[in-house]
Amino acid sequence: MRGSVRQKSKNSWQIQIYTGKGPDGTPQRHFETVKGRKGDAQRRLTELLSSLDKGVYTPPGKLTVGEHLRNWLNSYVKANCAPRTIDSYRSTIENHLIPGLGHHTLKDLKRQAINEYYAKALDKPLSAKSVRYHHRILSHALKDAIEQGILGINPCDSARPPKADKKKARTWELSEVATLLDAASDSQFYPVIYMALSTGLRQGELLALRWRDLDLNKRSISVSRTFYKRQGVAEFRQTKTSHSSRYVSMTPKLAAYLREYREERESLFLHFGRLLRRDDLVFCNSEGEPLDPSVLSHSFQRIVKIAGLENLRFHDLRHGFASLMFHQGAKPKVISEALGHASVAFTMDVYSHIIQGMQEEAMELLNEVMPPGVNGKRE
Repeated sequence: MRGSVRQKSKNSWQIQIYTGKGPDGTPQRHFETVKGRKGDAQRRLTELLSSLDKGVYTPPGKLTVGEHLRNWLNSYVKANCAPRTIDSYRSTIENHLIPGLGHHTLKDLKRQAINEYYAKALDKPLSAKSVRYHHRILSHALKDAIEQGILGINPCDSARPPKADKKKARTWELSEVATLLDAASDSQFYPVIYMALSTGLRQGELLALRWRDLDLNKRSISVSRTFYKRQGVAEFRQTKTSHSSRYVSMTPKLAAYLREYREERESLFLHFGRLLRRDDLVFCNSEGEPLDPSVLSHSFQRIVKIAGLENLRFHDLRHGFASLMFHQGAKPKVISEALGHASVAFTMDVYSHIIQGMQEEAMELLNEVMPPGVNGKRE
């Protein structure tokens, strides 16, 4: 038998594979511990046997950081992450982590080498935020090595990535909203821009919406999936987390606008010989195909230029929604849920500068109801 899996304890499995004969002719075996379900251990066994068959098996003691990062990328990351995350991880691993740390053997990787890598990365220069992203990827990959039983401790736990400068979300004025929408009024992308400002949905969430996801009578939107286009391949995927899957309310103006927009789309589809169906996309071309995210982003930049607004991305429409909601006095929890954030604390952190700017307005309101103070001794 070339390999086997046996249970060591609850949620812990030991893999054994036969790797050939040693110099003295004795059988050589490799052992690994995998934490999780039995299926996880069986998948790892299959990976090891495949590497043996391909002649690329590396004994754990000689396994380099680069080899482990690629193994992790092609197994755990590929099976568990969204396409955009896979692409981002692959780019960071191949272009940065492997050139910088890949030559170290996994068991000999130390905190000092990691800290030196961070310092050199900042000199390239990369931003502190980017280097912290590298740290997070490396730490996850090394944690996977510990769970496999091929590494004892995670040196990233004691490493010191740089502190990232907090980037403030763009704040909006009411006049800017009117200016932008006026500049976009003749664009085919006006509907998606108007809805982005009215709901705070992400671009991928907007482009994945079907008419069945909208209840115009109850004025609600069901957000359950997102749209990606990568390397020319379009793909709809479920939203990543339970927070991302959510119901978002509409303003009465948005509901009224969407009713008119739907009637226009029905007429357009009839012109091309078919009916508008509940499963059709809300934002699509005349053939019912998804809008191209890159075309939308580039067209939005032209609209921004016409409007005379600076440094504005499509994603900033989401910040525009949040800014307007805060200034209208909406509760942070309501805003957080609409945006699909993981917690109210995260929302408060992202928009802390807006909240601080509202304190003066709040004090003016308090001033209206508080009686004046009285000086002097009172009997």
